[in-house]
Amino acid sequence: MTQIRSVVLGCGSYLPEQVVTNAQLAARIDTSDEWIVQRTGIRERHIAAEGEFTSHLAIKAAQAALADAGVDAQSIELIVLATSTPDNTFPATAVAVQHALGINHGAAFDLQAVCSGFVFALATADNFLRTGAYKRALVIGAETFSRILDWNDRGTCVLFGDGAGAVVLEAQEQPGMAATDRGVVTTHLRSDGRHKAKLFVDGGPSSTQTVGHLRMEGREVFKHAVGMITDVIVDAFQATGLNADSIDWFVPHQANKRIIDASAHKLHIAPEKVVLTVDRHGNTSAASIPLALAVARKDGRIKRGDMVLLEAMGGGFTWGSALVRW
Repeated sequence: MTQIRSVVLGCGSYLPEQVVTNAQLAARIDTSDEWIVQRTGIRERHIAAEGEFTSHLAIKAAQAALADAGVDAQSIELIVLATSTPDNTFPATAVAVQHALGINHGAAFDLQAVCSGFVFALATADNFLRTGAYKRALVIGAETFSRILDWNDRGTCVLFGDGAGAVVLEAQEQPGMAATDRGVVTTHLRSDGRHKAKLFVDGGPSSTQTVGHLRMEGREVFKHAVGMITDVIVDAFQATGLNADSIDWFVPHQANKRIIDASAHKLHIAPEKVVLTVDRHGNTSAASIPLALAVARKDGRIKRGDMVLLEAMGGGFTWGSALVRW
């Protein structure tokens, strides 16, 4: 029995030009390259320039994805942009991307699930495509987290960076076999608001009328991360009959190398299958997975037909997984 799947036609990314190394941060705050690398695996991150907004990053990533897919922007009917750092309270940053691409049809909206945003956005677009509501979609993760950091808080400001990544999805008829179909095979999303205080921004239009700064209980986040991440991946395996041996590439949210390593170990995923970019990008929240996908696609690791496992966890807490055959 055939089934409509959301097939990835192309992916692209954009990183701001400014690179900030651990040594540069150590010159400003009480930290060191050794301390940061040992605890997180991060060596450097990109920071948006003055006047460079989330929309600017998203537009460039979207253009790169469209070029990689070889499709015209006018064929895009849906844009779902995952971000926690929009240009404005409203309108959605997605409509700025839509306008810049010269699109004035279809729908464009933002989605907020913090670091899980790209997985949530992918699942959302996939559901729209599978119902037949739209044929082609742009799914974007874009962040300027540097704008919500307290640069005097050494426990958080060393962790994050700015960037954007995007994929083009197209609804295509597939044979209906989870083990061999191309496209998004399954997605699993979760959230639990009891954990809000462990990772949040202490501001907002309704509460303080300010943007606020990111606040995090690092040990608590780490403690929950591995269990939550593996939980939704096990769900994906159970839903499809696949397992760790079926995975060609594991592309996790790039937050912390120790969390990534522990998750891969618990799931019995070989280290050589794990795509790591956290050392170069830091934690770019909703942008981290599509940025990593673009790196692994460009260097030739991810090829057509490969089974790719995505996962993320973010503030809220939110967490989710997706299995995608390229």
